[in-house]
Amino acid sequence: MNKMAVLPIVLTLLFSACSTKKSYKNKTYNPSVAEQAEFYRVQEQLIEKDLPNCKGCIHGSAHEQTFSAPLNIYHLEPSVVAELGLQNSKFDIPVTWNKHVAMWVKFFTGKGRNHFINYTQRAGRYAPVLSKIMADNGLPRDLIYLAMAESGFQNHARSWAKAVGPWQFMPYTGKKFGLNIDWYVDERRDPLKASIAAANYLKTLYNLFGSWELATAGYNAGEGKIGRAIRMYHTKDFWEISQGRYLRPETKNYVPKIMALAIIGKNLNVFGFNQINFEKCLDYEEIMVKGNADLYEVSEVLELDFEEVKRYNPEIVRWQTPPYMDTYPLRVPVGAKEAWDDFKDKDSVVSDSYKTYVPSKRSSFQHISKKFKVPVEVLSSLNPDLSEHDLSPRTIVYLPFREDHSLNASMYSDIYEKSSRKSSRRRDYSRSISSVRGQRGGKYIKHPSVFYTVRKGDTLWRVAQRTGVPMSTIIRTNRHIIKRRMILPGDRLAIR
Repeated sequence: MNKMAVLPIVLTLLFSACSTKKSYKNKTYNPSVAEQAEFYRVQEQLIEKDLPNCKGCIHGSAHEQTFSAPLNIYHLEPSVVAELGLQNSKFDIPVTWNKHVAMWVKFFTGKGRNHFINYTQRAGRYAPVLSKIMADNGLPRDLIYLAMAESGFQNHARSWAKAVGPWQFMPYTGKKFGLNIDWYVDERRDPLKASIAAANYLKTLYNLFGSWELATAGYNAGEGKIGRAIRMYHTKDFWEISQGRYLRPETKNYVPKIMALAIIGKNLNVFGFNQINFEKCLDYEEIMVKGNADLYEVSEVLELDFEEVKRYNPEIVRWQTPPYMDTYPLRVPVGAKEAWDDFKDKDSVVSDSYKTYVPSKRSSFQHISKKFKVPVEVLSSLNPDLSEHDLSPRTIVYLPFREDHSLNASMYSDIYEKSSRKSSRRRDYSRSISSVRGQRGGKYIKHPSVFYTVRKGDTLWRVAQRTGVPMSTIIRTNRHIIKRRMILPGDRLAIR
């Protein structure tokens, strides 16, 4: 992407969501003074335009004063508007009324009512800036309802599949769209940086499919899955595709869920959400701290709780700023910057409080990496004077854990916490292949001549459906692969 394409988004981040007095420095591109001056001229108009909120809407929703070309304006049918008594029936993303959308409206106004209230309250803090980043990138503002469907506007939301943040990026996709994800930081949790990445990803999906229904479905299932569905059913109509069996129920429900959230979110009073206490926009200042700064020490200087500092900087996943950075822009509550400016000994907050490990026999970083689940490169950076491949007994090795921390602390749960869903799937899988049906019920193919190559997303059941071969036969014939682990893309299974 060229610099000018990035510019509108980057310039937006020179300001926080709430004020024109704070700055946000993008790590990959710094606008020139002339470009900033041009931005200041336009910014006043944008802020003035953004100030009014759609009446009875979640903050950040598209409304009459934000509808502009080249975006389309989508209307719900007059009969539906009259039947539901809607106050706002215009959207800048396609919104349809059918039984699937109605089901989700019923859920969020019924059993899921408390979920919707929590989502909406958090929207007051994050939705306006997410909406503005979408608009500055030429995308519909009502895509905030995709983030609402993904995470309920939670920075720390984490799915069983390891999707993280308000936009629920998987690691590969997040890195592909410019987010830094390593031991120290996970920018998928940063609502500003993640929104830039989401805008670029959504623009890519829309340019690929030419439809917001398919683009949002692709955001959930992946562009490859949606592309194959289009070729399989010979149509670009999402509703036609969703009638088939190829897409997972999660994806079939995803698009109508977003539409339902948009309908309710822009008609809060109509659906009985009259008493929403929107959280206030996160007002902050920035201080520059050194790399490897201990946030516990920084918190003491600022006279703040450690958790408060972390709340303002959700992308920092550990207890210190990244050691590989010379300086780090840390967000702090308004008023805290003065205490930092007055603090003279800023070098004193640089971390030196690490846990240590002393191997009893010859070892290596690779061995220690497996033992503590710490990347080799992190160990190397903490122990630059040690040999990576040959460590003598009784060598002191620094580990990236704070000295007074337990490894069971919530800060390290992403490393040591096993996914209950993943464990359950493995148990079910093991039971399946060790069952009588798996061992004896199927036919054993002695001299196979036909093989099936496992694709991404395949299960044994799906392979059986695609090939017409009983699952018990597949299990018995391919036990040399299946007994060790679940099948993986690229595995060749004998089927005939």
